[in-house]
Amino acid sequence: MSRPLAVRPCKQCWLPSNPNVGSPTLNAGFVAAATAWIPSARAAIGRHPHRVTAALASALLLAGGYATASLAPDTAHLQVVQVIEAVQPLPLQIQADAIDERVLRLYRSDVSRSTDSAETLLKRLGIDDPAAAAFLRSNVQVRQALLGRAGRAITAEATAEQALLRLSARWSQDDSGNFKRLVIEKSGDRFSARVESAPLSASTRLASGSIQSSLFAAPDDARIPDAIAVQVAEIFAGDIDFHRALRKGDRFSVVYETLEGDGEPLRSGRVLSAEFVNNGKKYQAMWFQDPVADVTTSTGVKGAYYTLDGQSLRRSFLASPMEFSRVTSGFKMRFHPILQMWRAHLGVDYAAPTGTPVRSVGDGVVEFAGVQNGFGNVVYVTHRNNTTTVYAHLSRIDVKRGQNVGQAQIVGAVGATGWATGPHLHFEFRVNGVHQDPLTIAKQSDAVPVTTASKAAFERLAMDARQQLLAAASMRQISTQ
Repeated sequence: MSRPLAVRPCKQCWLPSNPNVGSPTLNAGFVAAATAWIPSARAAIGRHPHRVTAALASALLLAGGYATASLAPDTAHLQVVQVIEAVQPLPLQIQADAIDERVLRLYRSDVSRSTDSAETLLKRLGIDDPAAAAFLRSNVQVRQALLGRAGRAITAEATAEQALLRLSARWSQDDSGNFKRLVIEKSGDRFSARVESAPLSASTRLASGSIQSSLFAAPDDARIPDAIAVQVAEIFAGDIDFHRALRKGDRFSVVYETLEGDGEPLRSGRVLSAEFVNNGKKYQAMWFQDPVADVTTSTGVKGAYYTLDGQSLRRSFLASPMEFSRVTSGFKMRFHPILQMWRAHLGVDYAAPTGTPVRSVGDGVVEFAGVQNGFGNVVYVTHRNNTTTVYAHLSRIDVKRGQNVGQAQIVGAVGATGWATGPHLHFEFRVNGVHQDPLTIAKQSDAVPVTTASKAAFERLAMDARQQLLAAASMRQISTQ
């Protein structure tokens, strides 16, 4: 195999790149004259630098006004020389050996299930490796952290023969900001396992949906995690009665965090901003940490949700003592199912399965926790301004008399103790000993605005929140078209 190489002159110095090729534009006399002129030119430039610079600039301007002259030799007059070079390819055996040495790796991802055994997990990952299955069954860390544990994000690396090389499982179960990583590796003929800890990373996601049947069905259709749907309901709980006020066609948009480990989504983070349109009325909110007000939630996290014009959505009382349930008996006259007579119902009954958590609707102190007549297991919580809330028919009690409780803190669980025909929560709200309709109290409680010192920072974030919610809403419109 050969190829010709053309030898061309060097345009920078006017000399040919091959000394065997002559130059049609350069001779020895010219070179000698130019060499003798160089010292005189240097001396002139040293004596009159400004004049020489001006003269050169004028010459360049004049030359540019007429034409551009090429000082390089005419390539048509140059001699072309061919250089023949032999190229020897590598032997085919060497290339084949290099291909054989390259190891093919296979990768697959999945999510662990509560019913997983070593064999079923590896089979779902496309791995057929009895030695690996035996190691998974025998290793204590693997049994505790992976087998029978649902929701672990798993990635596996295997050979072309379906033998396990490496398996990683990641999960996060607390608010520490870190996640756990179980790593199983093969070295030689042996497997090893270790558990590591690494920081979570947060990414932002936008989503939207509309209510067709229930609050949980809509997020499912929009592929929004249930934890995010619960947060949205919590944010607007003081303004929207999610037990009775939802309408078909209500719509929502949400911007929220997803917490990831090694690029794999592990759990939902905080709702950053949200919009809910209920019966034609729009409600908007965003998360903001006011450094001046220093608002602290019941979970110990500093910050709160505000309307986009700066009013806090954290009211003195929640609209409901449970996240989700349905009202079976309101604040009105009713026919008592046990006493078989008409009498005033001085509270609200919420139907829910036994064991459903019951929370305090506001900050306060436990006045009573125990058994009382028809209420069965009951908790009384006193709040400011001579206000008391009552939680009755509980299956269990999680607080003690004299204990301080925060808003949304669990005080017990739904049951059917006392005079009850089925599992439900009887909830009362009393002001100065007089019963009030609990469903109207939350909307009447006070809200705290953003402090004046933080107003500018809040407005900048609110502007970004409006744009993000608008983008999320446009996603719903595109999906329905």
